[in-house]
Amino acid sequence: MRKILVIGSGKSTSYLLKYLLDKSVSENLFITIGDLNIDAVKKLIGNHQNAETILLDIFNETLRKNAIKNADIVISMLPASLHIEVAKDCVLFGKNMVTASYISPEIQVLDADVKAKGLVFMNEIGVDPGIDHMSAMQVLDRIRDEGGNVVLFESFTGGLISPESDNNLWNYKFTWNPRNVVIAGQGGAAKFLQEGTYKYIPYHRLFRRTEFLDIDNFGHFEVYANRDSLKYQSVYGLDRVKTLFRGTIRRVGFCRAWNIFVTLGMTDDSYTLDDSENMSYRDFVNAFLPYSPSDSVELKLRHQLKIDQDDIVWEKLVELDIFNAKKPIGLKRATPAQILQKILMDSWTLGQNDKDMIVMYHKFGYEKDGKTYQIDANMVVLGDDQTYTAMAKTVGLPVAMATLAILNGKIITPGVQMPITKEVYNPILKELETFGIQFKEKHVSYLGYNSLNS
Repeated sequence: MRKILVIGSGKSTSYLLKYLLDKSVSENLFITIGDLNIDAVKKLIGNHQNAETILLDIFNETLRKNAIKNADIVISMLPASLHIEVAKDCVLFGKNMVTASYISPEIQVLDADVKAKGLVFMNEIGVDPGIDHMSAMQVLDRIRDEGGNVVLFESFTGGLISPESDNNLWNYKFTWNPRNVVIAGQGGAAKFLQEGTYKYIPYHRLFRRTEFLDIDNFGHFEVYANRDSLKYQSVYGLDRVKTLFRGTIRRVGFCRAWNIFVTLGMTDDSYTLDDSENMSYRDFVNAFLPYSPSDSVELKLRHQLKIDQDDIVWEKLVELDIFNAKKPIGLKRATPAQILQKILMDSWTLGQNDKDMIVMYHKFGYEKDGKTYQIDANMVVLGDDQTYTAMAKTVGLPVAMATLAILNGKIITPGVQMPITKEVYNPILKELETFGIQFKEKHVSYLGYNSLNS
């Protein structure tokens, strides 16, 4: 049997494993899942005859090398920083590798060795990055093949809560790594291109510079800028594009409220708070406010940030129970961001019957035969439950499909790569449609550039 090794079994692996197990008989597959915590995986695979779990510590060199040596292809679902040791072993033993993570500089350095051994290291094959690459390149290549010149490209993605599970004032729950949500946008100004001009938004202004978009049947959303919209400019063949903007989708009103945390300094991850383990939620909030012998924490916060008591933003803060003097932080020497994450997880963790939602939206502006055109394309995917989420579906299925395509010799171009070629994106996007993951395109009058970026 052909052996697939899956290293890591986080929240995004449910659909990945289901797909591979469903194909295991017809494709002659045996799937081994290695992790430190195998109890959750056992529930996913049950007593399937073509799967097993192994206890695998990624830092145990002997266990790691043995597992990789015995596989025909390796899927790494580890945190991005841990892929490199797996990748080195894959080069050593001549194994193809698939990940959903961004290509790190350390992985990119292996490109020559990967090509020399004729291996495929497919990265960025999840949802964002992943489906965003494939769906964008399919339209961009089509426009260019038909003689068009792309002058505008905008792309937005959001992991949100499905409408039937949207039961808090923030219209949001965690559908992926909470830490990444809390520290989003940090590490430098967001930069993008508008009408040939470079634009920048510093972190302290990021959540107050938003634009709006509508998606049929799902309503109104807002978007804040990604840190570096120009990262894929050359990769996408958009060196002459006039406008290039990538961002993250939230429901309208989220960003204004989130900016309160940014303004206070609660998203900072660069220092620790003394005696944080003995703090209450209320103490944490008060730590960022001026001393006053008479004013309450609530009054000081409203005064400092000029929030009216009947403002919906105030109601959102109260809903999170951040003024509770009896709830302990319980984290020793924690950063503000770590404490905020803990507080938010009380309210924003998916419930057992909650369903999540992935929303992706592309805008293409192009010129052809002296005329201008615009294509709007959007994708909405709803999750089934807390385990089989839309996030797991849109991350796991492309990973699984790419893995099988490599095994079957349908993806053969060697090297460290991402899914931006027709060899990769055409068959995977076509198969994804059979799982309800597809884009709706709409040709509209060319609208030019949004007001946010002017």
